[in-house]
Amino acid sequence: MNAKRVLSVGQCFADHHAISRTLRQHYAADVSEAGTVEEALAQLRQNQFDLVLVNRVFDANGCEGVALIEQMKADAAFKNVPVMLVSNYQNSQQEALSRGAEPGFGKAALGRPEMLAAVGKFLS
Repeated sequence: MNAKRVLSVGQCFADHHAISRTLRQHYAADVSEAGTVEEALAQLRQNQFDLVLVNRVFDANGCEGVALIEQMKADAAFKNVPVMLVSNYQNSQQEALSRGAEPGFGKAALGRPEMLAAVGKFLS
């Protein structure tokens, strides 16, 4: 069985590694990284991902994660790829949901049962 593939977008170095470690430990997932919307879209064009995790504000350039969510959901090639916002802010989570994202999680929930259940829908 092939490992599930996750694209982590916009995370800082420490958060990317914490997310990657958690997903590898619990789901043996293969986690790739993108710093910007452009990098994420390029990776999505080249590879198939089971889940995309988008930071609320990208560490590399300050872009808002909902911009990537909007672009993914507007593109026929990516609209069915599950995408979640990584944010502790409930209003940001609601905005992401309104743009077509799956219910996401905050970094404070990393490794907790509710976070594992949320990503587990796509990685189990």
